[in-house]
Amino acid sequence: MSVKETTTPIEEALKGRDFLTLLDLTPGEIQGLLDQALEMKQEWKKGKAGRPLTGKTLGMIFDKPSTRTRLSFESGMAQLGGHPLHLKGGDLQLGRGESLPDTARIFSGYVDAVLIRTFNQETVEELARHASIPVINGLTDLHHPCQALADLLTLKENRSHLAGLTLAYTGDGNNMLHSLLEAAASTGIHLRAATPQGYEPDPAIIQRAQKVAAQTGADLYFTSDAEDAVTGADAVYTDVWASMGQEEEKEQRKQDFADFQVNAALMSLAKPDALFMHCLPAYRGLEVTDEVIEGPQSVVFPQAENRLHAQKALLADLIG
Repeated sequence: MSVKETTTPIEEALKGRDFLTLLDLTPGEIQGLLDQALEMKQEWKKGKAGRPLTGKTLGMIFDKPSTRTRLSFESGMAQLGGHPLHLKGGDLQLGRGESLPDTARIFSGYVDAVLIRTFNQETVEELARHASIPVINGLTDLHHPCQALADLLTLKENRSHLAGLTLAYTGDGNNMLHSLLEAAASTGIHLRAATPQGYEPDPAIIQRAQKVAAQTGADLYFTSDAEDAVTGADAVYTDVWASMGQEEEKEQRKQDFADFQVNAALMSLAKPDALFMHCLPAYRGLEVTDEVIEGPQSVVFPQAENRLHAQKALLADLIG
């Protein structure tokens, strides 16, 4: 889609809706967003980007620290002509006991959409129930859909297609894996997930993803053997072993995840041109070695930049 002050079928489909998980979008809507993001990125690189969100405001609530989410959404809104408002949860009246439904109604009267990065998925869902504006999930302990959208964009940019690709994930069955399962299921990607026993992804999320995968031809495969998952893969993905709020488990997790590190030996089992991906921040020497993250197969920094472009497409369609 060209960044002009016109509406498209994708914009009409998404306008005013929430984005709480990848499954809030149909497979066709995801493909449309990715095509739009690629075009917006190309126009931005040429200095020809439009400003379809002039006069629009995004309220952003952060209960968790953030680098990529905050930078990409603030920059994206500004580049599209809109205005971002960064708000820490503790700075709002929420921190003094105002109810979430009341806060949702107040936001609905002031801004055009709200992004929230918090702990519980239930908080995001309750905010969405009571808000009359689009609510965007910037990350919860259960889902990270904005990152997964950028990951799909990165794969499409490097491989030109998604259906039939094999993506190997090794590490924790966390929010990142949950969103990757939904992303793969929606686009026909074959996802092989290797997690230690006791760290598997949420069964309910697996079940929902498998229903979508049955329609798109995606294969979702689960194992406790990292080598099994990575062998012959088109891309290898990992995430931190201990996420925010799990710091007390860090030492135990180091032991439990020792065989799931992405190093040169593990990468050698993937296809020779396989991509290495990581949502960042990375703890080098734990889930990935310096040799891999700084190596020629690594796309982690273009992947991080694609947060900006994927989210600009999302913002333009939700509130444009």
